[in-house]
Amino acid sequence: MATVSHSAAASHVGKIRSNNQDSGYAGRSLFVVADGMGGHAGGDVASSIATKRIIEADQHYASAQDAEFALQAALIGANAQLAETVFEHAELTGMGTTVSAIVVLEGEVAIAHIGDSRIYLLRDNELSQITIDHTFVQRLVDSGRITEAEAMVHPRRSVLMRVLGDVEASPEIDTSILATIAGDRWLLCSDGLTGVVSHTAMASALASGANAQDVADLLVKESLDGGAPDNVTVVIVDVGDDVARTDSPVIVGSAANPLAFGEEPGRNRSLRIPALRLHPVRETHFEPDSQDYLSELIEEDARRARRRKATWLIGVILLVLSLVTTTVLGYQWTQTRYFVGVDGNTVAIYQGVQQDIGPIKLSSVYEDTGLLLSDLRVYDRQQVEQTISAGSLTDATAIVKRLKGVIID
Repeated sequence: MATVSHSAAASHVGKIRSNNQDSGYAGRSLFVVADGMGGHAGGDVASSIATKRIIEADQHYASAQDAEFALQAALIGANAQLAETVFEHAELTGMGTTVSAIVVLEGEVAIAHIGDSRIYLLRDNELSQITIDHTFVQRLVDSGRITEAEAMVHPRRSVLMRVLGDVEASPEIDTSILATIAGDRWLLCSDGLTGVVSHTAMASALASGANAQDVADLLVKESLDGGAPDNVTVVIVDVGDDVARTDSPVIVGSAANPLAFGEEPGRNRSLRIPALRLHPVRETHFEPDSQDYLSELIEEDARRARRRKATWLIGVILLVLSLVTTTVLGYQWTQTRYFVGVDGNTVAIYQGVQQDIGPIKLSSVYEDTGLLLSDLRVYDRQQVEQTISAGSLTDATAIVKRLKGVIID
């Protein structure tokens, strides 16, 4: 039966962050990516605590249903441990973490997910996103208010609607069971990858034929090449058929280091009551998953869209006015110019310039002089046919007088 053949994990702090708030784990059958939030004070602690708690679920399961239940229980347990840690260490208030985890059994995969880290499946060189982001912009996409492309640059793209942390005692966790076959390649990653590297580039790297570790390192490198404004963590899981594994479990990111945070002096530690608070944190942050709050965000987004539309409309109007003004002024200038040319068989004085703009004529006959072309010398006739420019009406009149003075009898 199809099961794990190879796995790998890689994590990098990125080019902007001062510390790595991501954690990753590639184990025997369990694989996890967690992206912490809460700023320098708590993001790394949150992902580390959650990952280490969830790692306890890396065991043998009789069925995919047992593994799914164990994953859900592990995430709920991690949530309770985070709330307890915040109660004991007030400086960590507001910390939280996303979690995407899978357990690979024979022919099946149990999945648990909360937040905006993601799980992908590459099968037959086609990459599919398995999880759905628990973000505000994903709600807008799902409701048809914005497109996927607009979501990538939306100002609230980092607002999370669900996370593990000190806010909800029983967070809603997505779980599922999917079939897996030999040749499948699973990707778990933080948004430090998906926010920088395109879907096409990820698919290309995963389908390159390189081994799991090389692919993990390549994806991290591509994020760094793209600027890596956030921490990036990648876990790769290859599924084979009756292949003996040689990989050892590996932990990367903040969970690979000992926890290091202060303790508030004099805090009563005899009570274990989770602190259910809401606090704004860094760019990626959590907001309550309530209908009232969601409606407020949607209305704010609608107001922003109306302002953008009004700004765009004003800009178009100003542009049109500018073009009209330029056209009018330009046309008025052309009507101060004159030239001598042909009007049928006679010489005429034209007002305007010789050039036309498409169907728009910039000149008209000002005066038909009555002078026949056939009465002119060959050279003068050719000059008139090619038009003779004049700086003013007086100059044009003088040119006609000169032509009349040299008529061939």
